[in-house]
Amino acid sequence: MAFHGVGRRKEAVARVYLKEGDGTILVNGRPAEAYFAAFAFSTDHLNRHLLSPFYATGTIGRYAVRARVEGGGATGQLEAVRLGIARALVEMTPEFRKPLKDAGLLTRDARAVERKKYGHRKARKKEQYSKR
Repeated sequence: MAFHGVGRRKEAVARVYLKEGDGTILVNGRPAEAYFAAFAFSTDHLNRHLLSPFYATGTIGRYAVRARVEGGGATGQLEAVRLGIARALVEMTPEFRKPLKDAGLLTRDARAVERKKYGHRKARKKEQYSKR
């Protein structure tokens, strides 16, 4: 039986499905290393971020992950998948809630790009003020 979790970050949305398996992580039908290699993430970076819910719960290599992710960029997609994995683990085993929450993996990072304001060059940058 597969367990489901939705993760979001910036503009990225990831639908993550977890089931008992060999620890493979498929993102959009490709292995996570291959999918995120296009964004120049090292395997070390992937292990530190993508697998952190499994490290926090001590379940590394016990579940197969299948994720569909769309929107946003590389970092947003990576962190959306991480949140989806954490939420699916909690749905699967409610006792995992405490270690995941303590590690800060169940909190949705709500930071997003601030909109550009009129009369400004960017969101906050203005034209240089000239007194004379």
